[in-house]
Amino acid sequence: MQTEFQISTRGQGLYEFTSQVRGWLGDTRADGLLTLFVRHTSCSLLIQENADPEVQTDLQAFFERLVPPSDHPEMSYLRHTYEGPDDMPAHIKAAMMPVSLSIPVSGGVLALGTWQGIYLFEHRRAPHIRRVAAHLG
Repeated sequence: MQTEFQISTRGQGLYEFTSQVRGWLGDTRADGLLTLFVRHTSCSLLIQENADPEVQTDLQAFFERLVPPSDHPEMSYLRHTYEGPDDMPAHIKAAMMPVSLSIPVSGGVLALGTWQGIYLFEHRRAPHIRRVAAHLG
């Protein structure tokens, strides 16, 4: 069973799409392993807390401090800057975080913890439409 999710972003941040995945699983009653794979090189996938939005804000702030834009003096060594000061830092962040996730599914239900949600972590400043391939096997 396969599909592709499209996630519209409004710029940098975490975008939860757990409900879309649950909706796709629907009444399948399937057991298996769900693999999610983001088809881009400047965003990531995360399983993260979905109860307190400050978690997402703090994660974004941490990675912004860890890998600032290429126009920041500490990043002057970067050469890949054609697409703007957020481009190469986005690739670095995507290299540090997962681009695929594996989640057990039992009886058509994601085996996530109580406060866990599935997120696309957009590393670019501009809005994008991101594609996430899903395979339940």
